[in-house]
Amino acid sequence: MVTWKEFAAAEPDLADVGRSLLFQFKVGLAFFATVRRDGAPRLHPVCPVLSNDRLCVLVTPTSPKRADLLRDGRYALQSFPQPKPGSDEFYIAGEARLVDDPAARGSILRDAKHMADASEIAFELSIDRVMHTRWEHVLTPQMRSVHRKWRAPVVPREPR
Repeated sequence: MVTWKEFAAAEPDLADVGRSLLFQFKVGLAFFATVRRDGAPRLHPVCPVLSNDRLCVLVTPTSPKRADLLRDGRYALQSFPQPKPGSDEFYIAGEARLVDDPAARGSILRDAKHMADASEIAFELSIDRVMHTRWEHVLTPQMRSVHRKWRAPVVPREPR
């Protein structure tokens, strides 16, 4: 898994597309899926934050998402659809990690474009895979999706 900065360095054009789709409404808006205790998916809207080249989310202390991420950090993030047929889509999946450094947390709160509250808990989103979906021949019988995918390089683990 990689940080947003590492992803953007590896695939700058794809990162630019992702940034424009995640922040198309000025405030970051996306659907955020986490894994419930029983293994079922949980889906909520969130306002992603780019802070110091890190992709993050802020979660209220009482949100079920908080418990999900602390127990099992796996997530999926999907950009909000544009208000027109055949909108591009941007998807990221990976693992969320709690940001407990006060300075980093302060930067995330400061960089948030939504009305973030100081009680919110910050999670950095490490990236495993990305997909940009573009639609061709919109609203015709030939309509089809075209996917551009990227996967973080696998780093071999040292033997124990």
